[in-house]
Amino acid sequence: MSRYWSDFVHNLQPYVPGEQPKIANLIKLNTNENPYGPSPKVLEAISFDVSDKLRLYPDPTSQELRQAIADYYKVNTANVFVGNGSDEVLGHIFHALFQHEQPLLFPDISYSFYPVYCQLYKIDYQTVPLDKNFQIDINDYLLDNGGIIFPNPNAPTGCLVGLEQIEHLLQQNTESVVVVDEAYIDFGGDTAISLVKQYPNLVVTQTFSKSRSLAGMRIGFAVSHPDLIDALVRVKDSFNSYPVDALASAAGTAAMKDRAYFRETCDKVIESRNKLTTSLEELGFEVLPSAANFVFTRHPEYDAAEIAANLRKEGIIVRHFNKRRIDQFLRITVGTPSENQQLLSILDTLI
Repeated sequence: MSRYWSDFVHNLQPYVPGEQPKIANLIKLNTNENPYGPSPKVLEAISFDVSDKLRLYPDPTSQELRQAIADYYKVNTANVFVGNGSDEVLGHIFHALFQHEQPLLFPDISYSFYPVYCQLYKIDYQTVPLDKNFQIDINDYLLDNGGIIFPNPNAPTGCLVGLEQIEHLLQQNTESVVVVDEAYIDFGGDTAISLVKQYPNLVVTQTFSKSRSLAGMRIGFAVSHPDLIDALVRVKDSFNSYPVDALASAAGTAAMKDRAYFRETCDKVIESRNKLTTSLEELGFEVLPSAANFVFTRHPEYDAAEIAANLRKEGIIVRHFNKRRIDQFLRITVGTPSENQQLLSILDTLI
């Protein structure tokens, strides 16, 4: 049926999401989901909203959810945009803010959806190499550009850029939009949302999928100057006026308000990550410094793809990227203490 496709579809190379296998008793450490479930208050909010009200459209502005986000980060609702997962939010950002003559800049090792968006929206881009330690050097981005985007912490490396470096970039780069993609920021960094009021060209994106345990609900958001938020709303309302459904809005609002549960689960993940890092190093692995809910690691004497295959045989899946510069690394999601221990026990027999 491809002869009926629009011409550009033939050349699209879509993003490939992490595997979601249907295997019993699987230890799934490949897609950076939170090992702990959502707040009980989230489940209560969803249950309350499961009623005949679902026959009605949700609020197209997601006012209650935006207010909860605004209250948490001490900004105005005019600074907040929400969407169906941060991937949709990022898609609207690429469409609304990055279609310029100059190239978009992002790291050569980064979130692999970025070049897909560029392909979809016909955006010229230039990748900026990470340094020899797989770190982002902000000074490498002081080039003519039509926009800058990078994850912080970076994915899949987990390495963090400090707020002072981000502010330095914003001070030097005033003529284009800078997007800081903070999917993992709650596991070890300080959000750049604190800089939004000072820098009108800054956009910060986050997701409810990781630190707030709601990957199944698909909620993402951006915080920025109202002028940039207006551009995103225009694109959103030209595409889908109701991206956040009623149950997702209720879940997200409750998750944002339950600060104690959020902090408790993040602290558990951070503690487990630190222990996992130490244990992997004791087995001879090199582990990049991570501020995320995963570690990026390699062993100098064993092939990464072979390790991943052998782990799979034992019922544990991790993420291997068969890409230049990182083909010997594995990205391992931080699981529960029990899951991490089972991983380490099997690695001990393999190494």
